[in-house]
Amino acid sequence: APTFPIVPRRSRTEAPSVSRLRTYVLTGGSSGIGAALARELAAPGVRLALIGRDGERLAAVADACRAKGAVVETAIIDVRDRVRLHAWLAEIDAAGPVDVLIANAGVTAGLGPRRSRESDDDVRRQVEINLIGAIDTVNGIVEAMRARRSGQIVLVSSLAGIRGYAAMPTYSATKAAVMAYGEALRGWLRPRGIAVTVMIPGFVTSPMSSRHKGSKPFEMSAEEAARIMARGIARRR
Repeated sequence: APTFPIVPRRSRTEAPSVSRLRTYVLTGGSSGIGAALARELAAPGVRLALIGRDGERLAAVADACRAKGAVVETAIIDVRDRVRLHAWLAEIDAAGPVDVLIANAGVTAGLGPRRSRESDDDVRRQVEINLIGAIDTVNGIVEAMRARRSGQIVLVSSLAGIRGYAAMPTYSATKAAVMAYGEALRGWLRPRGIAVTVMIPGFVTSPMSSRHKGSKPFEMSAEEAARIMARGIARRR
């Protein structure tokens, strides 16, 4: 009689294939809003691909997310490195389609001593990370989403993008640009079934906001902000 190989049945406790998990990609995942949002999204059946620049803090966030049942992959990448960023995004999407891309990485600087102008290096760094980094992040995955006719892109802007904040001129400009970029993306991608969500937080307790010495009206914790953001993402608002 012919013989056939015995194929073991999947154990009920065996982790599902990454292609069956709901996959989120999140930049700026090592601290602040990004770290809190990663922990908020973490759950069984969820795959998190986290990008950050601080390896130690990123590893701590990943461990906390795994403890909540998520499958977590991490990469230490500066979003200004477009080649590495795009290569990693392609690798993540090939292993399992990305459902939600969250472009969250951002920095601020502010005015110089005695309210002098921002330094040239600070201006360029904010534009390259906050704006160009967000666009490069989207461009690394958007064509795959368009081919599938599904997905969601989330851009993190700021209230400073609605009304420029005198202490942070370049930061305000980059966040206004991110908002306009998101609005344009929505018109382009909606016919292809892709949702675009623009988040507009105010002051959130984080290492970045701690460097701001002025008033912080209506400041909230990163955890509270993450809960609000997660609800908006789930509703595809």
